Amino acid sequence: FLERNGVKRLRSFPMVRARLVAISGKPVGAEDYSDERAKRQIEREFNLTYLSELPSDNKITEGVWFGPEDLERGAVSVEHWIAERFGIRPGDALEFLSAGRSFSAPVTSVRKLDWDSMRPNFFFITTPALLEDFPASYVASFRAPAGDALLTLRLSQAFPNLTVIDVSVILRQVQMVMDQLIGAVQLVFLFALGAGVLVLYAALLATQDERTHEAAVMRALGASRAQVLAAQRAEFAVLGAIAGLLGSLGATAIGWTLATRVFQLDFIWNGWIWLAGPALGLACIVLNAWAGARAALSRPPMAALREVI
Repeated sequence: FLERNGVKRLRSFPMVRARLVAISGKPVGAEDYSDERAKRQIEREFNLTYLSELPSDNKITEGVWFGPEDLERGAVSVEHWIAERFGIRPGDALEFLSAGRSFSAPVTSVRKLDWDSMRPNFFFITTPALLEDFPASYVASFRAPAGDALLTLRLSQAFPNLTVIDVSVILRQVQMVMDQLIGAVQLVFLFALGAGVLVLYAALLATQDERTHEAAVMRALGASRAQVLAAQRAEFAVLGAIAGLLGSLGATAIGWTLATRVFQLDFIWNGWIWLAGPALGLACIVLNAWAGARAALSRPPMAALREVI
């Protein structure tokens, strides 16, 4: 059916649900872990599959893939985040419980997965000898040909016993949430930057008289108008850059908190925000303060000095 509708290279994987109950002979439960993800995962069943060959989008980071002896006696390969979260290393023995039956096998390798591939991925892969006798369901993924939005509907109608999930709908919803999150972080960044600029500008206005007197003293001592302007522009530039950096820091901190604590996602650093923040802060402060500096320099030095005296 799928080949007739333009779907190529479809591969299905057997899937057995099992719960991890012991690591190297030690029973494990939620109370053994402080990480919230580990607590949740250890209390639920995992989807296991069994394969003889390493999937093309999996990469071994520790240990080795199944050898001839492993295929005969049984072995398991573990995804690297799960291995790190549960403290699993090659050589450990894992015990699982599935459909009232327990089985155990040594860990021979730790793998990294390509989660962006949209192909079935598994935290645990065992040798066929371990799971072939267990009841299994099968899972597969495919990309529908462009322009055939009704393929999944026709597939469900042709094979009512299949569960068909249109991932594109989920991805659109996730993209919508992520766009809203990005927009919120950008607003926070602009708010923090604007607040910093306003505070600095208010501070500059409060010290305007002092700056006028300082400029008068510098000119009385022989400094040219251009030299005084250059000195004040340098000061304003530093203050603006600091305001921009603080805005970037605030936006990054909020983005990191939302990504890692709220949405449980990996945070991706955005280098542009660290360039845009100081640049915008510098521009805003320099342009506003420079106008004030020109007004201060427009007064004759002696007139400004008489006010001090």
